[in-house]
Amino acid sequence: MGHREALLDGARRCLLERGYARTTARDVVAASHTNLASISYHFGSKEALLNEAMQQCIDEYLEQITRIVFADPSATPLQRVRASWQALVDTLEQYRSLKVAFAEALVQAERMPQLRAQLAECYERARSSVADMVRASVEGLSDTTARQVASFLIAVYHGLQTQWLLDPQRAPAPDELMAALQLALPAACVTERATERVRPASPPRDGSRHGDLDREQAWARGAQGRLAGAQGVQGPDGPVAGGGEEPERSGG
Repeated sequence: MGHREALLDGARRCLLERGYARTTARDVVAASHTNLASISYHFGSKEALLNEAMQQCIDEYLEQITRIVFADPSATPLQRVRASWQALVDTLEQYRSLKVAFAEALVQAERMPQLRAQLAECYERARSSVADMVRASVEGLSDTTARQVASFLIAVYHGLQTQWLLDPQRAPAPDELMAALQLALPAACVTERATERVRPASPPRDGSRHGDLDREQAWARGAQGRLAGAQGVQGPDGPVAGGGEEPERSGG
């Protein structure tokens, strides 16, 4: 193993054992059995090294979540959304150190422009990975729409992750989020259709966009039925459409 690979391996161990904020360059050198000059030579700075090590961990995490989400080839898109939320909860303790290290890096990025740019790139790569998952689940979506859906899913995912890290006993369970989505999405679709009736017509700048809108609106109009059919969905008054029991919570 060369110095570069050894530094990355040592940085990963330091991130998980000490966290982002508490890891020093000397910690990484001690864990990798290298020297301080190697950090500057291969990465330019300790922060760049830690960021690349963290990106490796995040990529591996996303790969595991992807395998879980697509384990059932017959699952509907909404069942896969629920599977991703359940995977977050199920793997929380396994990846807690990584998630905490990333949160620590976000705080420091406010005053470190280089770190901020590198973490922003982490999000961009995550958006691309999730958009690929969206396109694999829903046929016919444009790249723009898949990216928008990916951004929404990441926002919900991170909010759920933060709540489970802080207060797992009172954080929402995946089935509870699906029940909320069952209520909110059809209402949003009704509002959108009402808006379309009063919105003045305007020619699209790109004629191909008509096809995308037709597919996306058709998918949205059928959302309520697909949500009701999703395995394990909980309604406001109990299970609906074959829903499961109240999910067991882990203390975290």
